[in-house]
Order: sequence, then C-alpha cells, then structure tokens
Amino acid sequence: MIGLSTYAFFWQHSSLAPAPLSLADMLRRTSRQGVELFQICDYAPILTYSAAELRELRTLADDLGVGLELGSRGVLPDHLTSVLGLAETLGVTTVRSMLNTVEHQPTLAEAESLLRSVLPAYEAAGVTLALETYEQVQSRDLVALIEAVASPNLGICLDPANSVAALENPRDVIDRCAPYVANIHVKDFAFTRRGGWVGFTLEGAPLGTGLLDYDYLLETVKPAERGINQIIEHWLPPGESIDETIDLENTWNSSNLQYLRSK
Repeated sequence: MIGLSTYAFFWQHSSLAPAPLSLADMLRRTSRQGVELFQICDYAPILTYSAAELRELRTLADDLGVGLELGSRGVLPDHLTSVLGLAETLGVTTVRSMLNTVEHQPTLAEAESLLRSVLPAYEAAGVTLALETYEQVQSRDLVALIEAVASPNLGICLDPANSVAALENPRDVIDRCAPYVANIHVKDFAFTRRGGWVGFTLEGAPLGTGLLDYDYLLETVKPAERGINQIIEHWLPPGESIDETIDLENTWNSSNLQYLRSK
C-alpha cells in the first residue's frame, strides 16, 4: 500500500507555516488524495497526547478510511514500550525506529540486548518494529543485528537515500536489506553543484527525476507481493518563501503519488 507521512507535509506543519497543519489536517489531506495510509513519523507532540486525544485521532482516521503507522527514534526499552502503547491505542501494526538518537548511540551489542528485552511485547501485540537504514549505521551492521535478534517482528525500514551519506551505493543497500524489509520510505534524491562549483549538495527530487532506481527496488524487494507499505517522504529544500515551498511540497505529493501509482 502507498502512504504519506508527516515528512510529506514537513514544511506545512512546521512553525514557519502561516497556519501549521495539525495531525488531523494532515489526515484529511491524505484522505483527499485518495491515500489510505499515513505514517506519523518523528512527530514529537504525539508522545504527549492524552488517551482521549489518541482515541479521537483514531476515530478520525477510521472515519476517513486511513490506516496509521508510527515512526519514532531510538531503541531504549522504556521509549519503545511507550510507543507500543500508542500503537495499540491507534491500531498501528508497524512502528519505524532507528538505532541512534542525539542522546543515545548504542553499540550493536547494546542494541541487540535492548531489542531482545522489548521485542517479546511487540510480538505479543502483533506489532512489527522496522529499523531504518541510516548513514550512522552501515547497512551490513543493521542486517547483522536483525539476523542476531532473529525476531519475526523485527525488520528493516528501507530508505536507500539515507545511506548515500555513508558512501553506500543505493543498489547495494537494497540488495543487502531486501530479505528483511518490513517498511519502505520512498524519496528520490540528486547531487547538485553548489554555488561557485565548490562541492555538491545532496537534496531531494521528485520521484523518477533523481538517482533512486525505483524500478530496481520494486524488482528486488517486491513490496506488493510481500505486503510491504511504501511511505512517501521528501527532502524538499526551502524555496524563496514559505508559501512557495508549501506550494512545491503539495506539487511533489501529487506528482510522487502519480509516479508510484503508475508502476
């Protein structure tokens, strides 16, 4: 299934927006695009929602016919247990996370121990934890961790764009992670020359116009056959004004949905 994310509305829910979108607003925008899945990813306010607010959010999502996923950061058991509680209230069955946070960068051995302590609760709840490919952790190390823990409810959130910053070839990341993928973040990217030709900038691009070999990802991972959801994100650089940036963000959402639906 194709979904949108809070990252697809990054500028529109930021404090820079003239009228920042709420989660409810983003859900309604998602539904109007004919999309039936929304990932609440790295959206810190939801950790402070009351039980009543969470129930209200789930009711809205149910009324709109939009399923929910969650995205957070870190592998500390107390945090992942809290996120699991949110997942159960919201009817979420996939939680994306990553090993590192600003405050905590576990070794692989530490991460394995932490994950082993919390995954039985995820297994009992029927919730899958998907660890994202990121430049801070080589994909081979992430795969080794998944294999070591060997839980049916632990997988990978594949985002080949992130690993480029660690000089990993996107195809290599796709090949290595494919057997363990439980979620996909779809965004295209490109290198552009900086002013004065003093280096390059790695930034987002509309799907199909950058360096992501999406056809290869489809062929290798086979998300439709395996029931793996694909969540649209952006690396959209700011334009001349916040209004221009928001307009472009909406354009990217529409064009990226059209691109994925055409495949």
